Amino acid sequence: MRKRKTSDGLESRRHLLSGRFVSTPSRYSASRRSRFRDTLTITSDTAGGEAMAETADKVRVYPYRWAVLIAYMLINIVVQIQWLTFAPVARAAEVYYAGQFNPASLLNIDFLALIYMLAYLIVSVPASYVIDTWGIRVGIGIGAVLAAVGGLLKGLLATSFAAVVIGQVVLAVAQPFVLNAVTALSARWFPLRERGTAAGLAALAQYLGIILVMIVTPILVVTTAGDPAYGQGVDNMLLIYGIATAVAAAIAILVIRERPPTAPSTEVMERHSFFKGLRHIFSLRDMRIMLILFFIGLGIFNAVSSMVDGIAENLHVVDSDGMIGAVMLIGGVIGAVVLPILSDYTRKRKAFLVACIAGMVPGLVLLSFAAWITGGPGVNPDGAYIVAMVGSFLLGFFVMSAGPIGFQYAAEISVPAPESTSQGLLLLSGQITGLIFVAGMSMRENAYLPAFLIAFVVLAVVALIGVSRVRESPAMRDS
Repeated sequence: MRKRKTSDGLESRRHLLSGRFVSTPSRYSASRRSRFRDTLTITSDTAGGEAMAETADKVRVYPYRWAVLIAYMLINIVVQIQWLTFAPVARAAEVYYAGQFNPASLLNIDFLALIYMLAYLIVSVPASYVIDTWGIRVGIGIGAVLAAVGGLLKGLLATSFAAVVIGQVVLAVAQPFVLNAVTALSARWFPLRERGTAAGLAALAQYLGIILVMIVTPILVVTTAGDPAYGQGVDNMLLIYGIATAVAAAIAILVIRERPPTAPSTEVMERHSFFKGLRHIFSLRDMRIMLILFFIGLGIFNAVSSMVDGIAENLHVVDSDGMIGAVMLIGGVIGAVVLPILSDYTRKRKAFLVACIAGMVPGLVLLSFAAWITGGPGVNPDGAYIVAMVGSFLLGFFVMSAGPIGFQYAAEISVPAPESTSQGLLLLSGQITGLIFVAGMSMRENAYLPAFLIAFVVLAVVALIGVSRVRESPAMRDS
């Protein structure tokens, strides 16, 4: 590569960018500049035309990327369904499995959701290592096989609570292999301008899975407290979900490929090894702030999603209908579609992250103080339930759209660390607090649930202060 000295003594290199040559100081090495822009480095003036033609042949965006993304979304949907299978019908499920466990102990219906969070703490780092080392096809394939086994075990042995717990453990191990592949998949198959959108659609799949379980499960299970058949239908529900999981797993294994024949963009990126990437991530100030944000935001989301029936009971709502969770997910679906696309279009990350965290605060206030807003605990349960659903919608819209934007932001600021490593750490931080929050909220038959909801408001304000201190993604500044 030719080099020359500029007037300030710095070397410059020549890059082809948007059809023209520009000079950049040597302190921005090719590997560092290329993380932020789609560039082509050429070796000489006369080689420019040849390099352009060669790169045009090597760079292509394939329509098949959407098939890969859809297959990934399907396996993501069923994994989320299996996570919160009993969340909207916890009281009815306790009746169905009466005598097989002690409802006052830790090993109860709510524990099934906790298993996912606990397993994530253990499996997240190994799953990211597998994805970084052997690729998304192997990583997602492992997750798909485990999900199919766990789902069918729950479905075929649904009458045994012990078998359901074992199946849930297998599914919980599968989850990190699926979730941690989002940013790696988007980087392999999508150009930079579409990666926020791809991450948003992948997150949309998570939310669709949760919203489906919140709506469909109460339909399949008898949830009317006065009905003699109260709690019946759990076995059929688990069998349906098990078959759906096996089908989605088969599609993922057959459709998802490691990468297209040629790269989706001309950006040249050097990647750290897994452990070197970990050290690099923790050395970055903005990544440490992002870990705190997910520690708070994702933990709150996991807790509210897992305890929707307990929250309804706290508002003196008699029947288990899962509507608080469903409305939250509806808001999340809308937000996950709209905000990441706007973030890509406007080339902004920080502004949307700040807006998302700010929007969490009023949502949590309404959800936490719904009973007092409507006259006091037990005075107007129906009114309190409506207020809580408005709060849950706002919470879902903002916190769930922050996820994909945050994942992409983290991937952009932590280059050259592998994408699945940064994403895995963010998810891991939220699982830690989610586990703590759910365990605390469910203790002594949800006695501490109201206090936790109030604490969430305070934590959201802390998160807002933190996100205001992050810097804009260099990929957005330099694009």
